[in-house]
This record gives sequence, structure tokens and C-alpha cells, in this order.
Amino acid sequence: MRAPLGSWSMAFAAAMLATILAVIIVVPLLPFYDPYEQDIMSGLLRPGTEQDGRLYVLGTDFLGRDMLSRIALAGRVSLMIALSAVAISLVIGVLLGLLAGWFRGPVENLVMGLADLQLAVPRILVVIAVTAVLGPDLVTLTILLGLTSWVSYGRVARAMALSLREREFVLSATTQGAGTGWNLRRHVLPNVMPQMLILASYELGQIIVIEAALSYLGLGVQPPVPSWGLMIAEGQQFLEVEPYLSLLPGLAIFMLVAGAQFLSQRFTPEGAADADLTALRRRR
Repeated sequence: MRAPLGSWSMAFAAAMLATILAVIIVVPLLPFYDPYEQDIMSGLLRPGTEQDGRLYVLGTDFLGRDMLSRIALAGRVSLMIALSAVAISLVIGVLLGLLAGWFRGPVENLVMGLADLQLAVPRILVVIAVTAVLGPDLVTLTILLGLTSWVSYGRVARAMALSLREREFVLSATTQGAGTGWNLRRHVLPNVMPQMLILASYELGQIIVIEAALSYLGLGVQPPVPSWGLMIAEGQQFLEVEPYLSLLPGLAIFMLVAGAQFLSQRFTPEGAADADLTALRRRR
């Protein structure tokens, strides 16, 4: 019996994500790991080349730096920025969304007005403009990405708070003297967080792509710290002779983002329903 297409896609996504995470986590623990060591005589070695008793699994760049080590460190930098930005936007979005959905009225109008105002201007343009003024910096970039990514969390949290505030278990707690803070903390927030975490997995991929795009333009991570976007930009001048310099970091971005996106769909209500239906068909 052939396995359903959904099972193969999930397995492929899990394999991609596991592979790139293994590179990011394991490679820095290896003895040859050094993303900054330069050796001009070993420049532009192709993947799989062995020289001076050392195997360059993914080759070297034009300065002789090990590509595997640089891709691993760039992945750590991207994940650090993305996870920090997601944490900032998650806290802000959930807090504002819950307040808007619970109190409604002027509070809701204010929060949703801010959300509509931010949606009116593309996020990437705001980040580019502010970064160009303040200068590229990891902390600045992380805070900017976090402050410009809260709207999706806020809108979903508001919608769920509007529904939950009318549920029987919340009304029962209110009639027994429970205050707003207690209801939000004990009843509303636990029911909102699973959806927020699913949304966070989607936003994580978006932020990684935005960070890579900014680094590609020279407005993100600055040398000598490696970044996948910066590595793609540096390898462009060698595309005709050594395309792996740009293809490898591009592939790393694809594996991380696509793997996270495909797996996050498994935990959405629609994805869970499809998985249950597949399991039922197998039993039959």
C-alpha cells in the first residue's frame, strides 16, 4: 500500500529541518570549526575537496574560509535574530490583542487603528528606512523586526478574546467574583497560546527571509559575522565559475523556512484533521 502524499511531504519537511538544524548545532562542536580563518591559497575550493589533510565538505569561499563553518554560524545568527524578534512580537501582539478583545470600545479602536496603520506601510520598507537612518546593528535589527511583526498576533488574539469572553466558563468565573486579570491569565491566555505558537512558526520563516534580504542589501548583519543573505551577495560575483557560493546559503534558507512551514501546517486544525483522516483510512 502506497503511503499518502501528505505523509511523504511531512517526512521530507522533517528531514530538511533536521538536516539544517544538525548543521547549525553540531558543526560548531567539531574540531575544524573556524568560520573566520582565512587562507587565500585555499580560496574557491569546490565542495568535497581535500587539501593539506583536511576535507572541505562544502568547499571554501574566495578568501579561503570554510563554507560549512560559515553556514553553521550564519544559521545561528539568523535563528537568534528570528527567535528574539518572534518573542518580542508575540508578547506585544498577544497583550494588545487580548486587551482589545476583552475591553472593546476605545481600547479596541486604538489597538486596531495602530494595526491598520502599520499594515498600510509594508514592513520591509519600514525596517529598511529605520535601519538606513540608525545604521545596521544586530540589536536594532532584532527590535525593529519584533516591533513590526506584532499585528498578526494581535488580530488573532483579539478575535479569540472576543469569542472567549462570552463563553460559559468565563462568565461563570466572572459571576463568582473573578477579575479581568484572573480571567485573562487563567482562562483566555491558555486557550489563545496554542494558536499563537502556530502563528509564530509561520512568522519565524518570514523573519528569517527578511533578515536575509536585509543582509543581502547590506542593511542587516555586517562582516565579518556571516549571514546567509550576505553570503549570497558575496558569491554573486562568482556565479559563472563557482555557483555553490550563493546556492548553498540559499539552500540553507529554503531548508529551514520550508521545513518549519510544512511542519507547522501539521499542527493547524486543518492539518490535524487531515492527519486523523489519513490514520482512519489506514486502519480501514
